[in-house]
Amino acid sequence: MHNDHYPLQQASLQFVRPARDIVRVIASDNFDLADVVIGLYVETGGTVVLTTVQGETRTVEVSGFSILPVGATRVHATGTTASGIDAMVLA
Repeated sequence: MHNDHYPLQQASLQFVRPARDIVRVIASDNFDLADVVIGLYVETGGTVVLTTVQGETRTVEVSGFSILPVGATRVHATGTTASGIDAMVLA
């Protein structure tokens, strides 16, 4: 039975390996992160402004001790109020 309302039923899921390291993020409006990250860990909640691996700038609210499972290339200083942000990297 084919159902267009549930596209993930037809999609093949790819295994994503776990992060190999966690590094502290230094938010910057001018510079990308040293490595593309597969997620962020936020110790103190607030706003996180980031650039995704798709090149889109996103603003999200997160609570403390949260994991934000998104590929990102930059965490912006302007607008980011969350602190204690660590990047989960594959490198």
